[in-house]
Amino acid sequence: MALGVLNSEVKSSLYGSAFFGSAEEQEPPPPLRSYLCLTIFTCFCPAYPVNIVALVFTIMSRKSYYQGDYDGSRRLGRNALYVAIASIIIGLVIIAITCIVHFTTANF
Repeated sequence: MALGVLNSEVKSSLYGSAFFGSAEEQEPPPPLRSYLCLTIFTCFCPAYPVNIVALVFTIMSRKSYYQGDYDGSRRLGRNALYVAIASIIIGLVIIAITCIVHFTTANF
């Protein structure tokens, strides 16, 4: 039997998701922390494979949030943050090494 037939308190929305009771009883979802702007910024750093991984974690975090998996979204968002910070640090190291090599070579 269907869930709506077994329990008369279950109400379903237009999109097929079911919720119990009225809308006032439900807690609002936690805020989305996917760090999309940060990961887009890291795409301009020269550490390309790491940038793409951060962007993929961000997209997965947003998808989990909109599917209702708030814990998974928080975990994936935190991973996106860590990978984005690592990408920025790696990019700054690459830029520093490139500048040092460029300006310290003798052009005779």
